[in-house]
Amino acid sequence: MNNGNSKKGGASGRGGSDRKKSSGPSKPLNKARKPGASSKPKSFDRPSAAEKPAAEAPKAGPSAKPRKPAPPKKGQDTFAKKDGYPRAKPAFEKKPAAKKQPKRQKSEDELRLNKYIANSGMCSRRDADIYIQSGNVKVNGKVVTEMGHVVNINDKVDFDGVMITPEKKEYLLLNKPKNFTTSGEDENDMRNVIELVRGATKGKIQPIGRMDKNTTGLLIFTNDTDMVRKFSLPNQKSFKIYQVSLDKNLKFEDLEKIAAGVTLDGHKLFVDEISYIEGEAKTEIGIKLRTPNVKVVRAIFEHYRYDVLKVDRVSFAGLTKKNLPRGNYRFLTEQEIINLKNI
Repeated sequence: MNNGNSKKGGASGRGGSDRKKSSGPSKPLNKARKPGASSKPKSFDRPSAAEKPAAEAPKAGPSAKPRKPAPPKKGQDTFAKKDGYPRAKPAFEKKPAAKKQPKRQKSEDELRLNKYIANSGMCSRRDADIYIQSGNVKVNGKVVTEMGHVVNINDKVDFDGVMITPEKKEYLLLNKPKNFTTSGEDENDMRNVIELVRGATKGKIQPIGRMDKNTTGLLIFTNDTDMVRKFSLPNQKSFKIYQVSLDKNLKFEDLEKIAAGVTLDGHKLFVDEISYIEGEAKTEIGIKLRTPNVKVVRAIFEHYRYDVLKVDRVSFAGLTKKNLPRGNYRFLTEQEIINLKNI
């Protein structure tokens, strides 16, 4: 029986088994390390970030198959399904562009409905589109609301209750010289005013009102029959201003009588304004009337026993001779046309 002082008994007392003593020499406590290995613990064998070599790609084993390189990027559809990747769906799918239909060739007798209306002088193309969309335009008795509708010049177009024609309305202002008349008389010393505007347009224009050969000044030409009729009426709202040259000075008392109104052939004629022209002799008179008849101007002064040498119309419904030399003409602006229609 062993006592508790023996090592062997102490070992067995800790639950250990008896070990046989080796007959050979004892092994050293520290195993010999491989050459080149550091004597430091493993925790100190890790190189620092500065000393860490670049990571080497793992070598493929003999059984590993070579991997195909990734295809180059070409947009959203980067990977094909055959490579084992799902095809990316584009955010917006592009629809194939529709093939443009060839435009139908229009004949010379055809034009768009809005242009047909604009050429008639009723309004602009943009405003015509509004009337068309509102259902205020009829073609051959049928309401048309389609934009871009093509009509023939022989079609009957009803614009807001009025039958219209496709001829473009044109308006010219002429500063008429002497020895030209608006009448159709054929005399050697009288020529028609149409000769002065013949090359301006192909439209069938005519003068508004009449002028004899001795009367000069502003004369409007147009193919707008409504405007011709409007400014040919005896009672008008528009003013005309004339410069009258007399054979002698106009007495002040006669000027006051004319300003109060003149009775001609039993009809009272009202004069809006009459005055001497500043800086001129008293034979030069300015008179403002509403009548379009130039003969009335002569009749007023002849009623008081003055001979009229010359009548020059210097203003017609707000239009003037500014920058328009004698014998020349010009087309009216859109705003001037609107002003004439609103009188």
